[in-house]
Amino acid sequence: MNALMPKTPVSPHPSTRAWMRLPSGRHLDLMNPSPDAWTDEDLAVRLARTFRWGGESRWPRPLSVAQHSLTVLEIVRGAAPGPLSPPQTLRELLHDAEEAFLGFDCISPLKRALGQPFADVTARLMGAVQRRYGLPFWTPAEHTLHKSADLAAAATEAAHVVGWSDVEIRDVLRIELAVLDTDPLVAAYGGTPWEPWSVDVAAERFLAAMMLHNGNGT
Repeated sequence: MNALMPKTPVSPHPSTRAWMRLPSGRHLDLMNPSPDAWTDEDLAVRLARTFRWGGESRWPRPLSVAQHSLTVLEIVRGAAPGPLSPPQTLRELLHDAEEAFLGFDCISPLKRALGQPFADVTARLMGAVQRRYGLPFWTPAEHTLHKSADLAAAATEAAHVVGWSDVEIRDVLRIELAVLDTDPLVAAYGGTPWEPWSVDVAAERFLAAMMLHNGNGT
């Protein structure tokens, strides 16, 4: 295990429970997550119902984490030195998978304010995702490429979806990467550039991408 995949913290007490009911009717313990507690459909639907930017949008709908994840995947595909393997593709798709169960996309400054207990809950959830799908560890080069794509997506969403200015993106959000002019999802799915998809569409497209690169979906 390398430094880019830290050890999953142990739950503070085995009797601590925080149950949530999933769309399939299954139950997930947020404090002690089991890798087999959810279906792929649960994950896709929950990510499609979890919104970026606190739900703020200039469009009639907010942007889902599911759509964001597909955007990051397409940016990485366009910048990678060669084709991504199915496990690498799945790792990009699931880079924010724990947010499906947390129910919100927590920005980095708030994560720091919430402190280690929140970080531990997040790490346990992501650890369950990694075990469930057998995600490969990041190499330093892969992680650098991923973070660049994630930040490029964030800058672009801030401008085209939320309405932040270029100056605000640089000075307030502290993102130095340029805003993309071309929506990478249009080539794959069509539609209006930068328009947030409906929950049903985002879930369907995310699940289809997952199933294409994961031979053991349940």
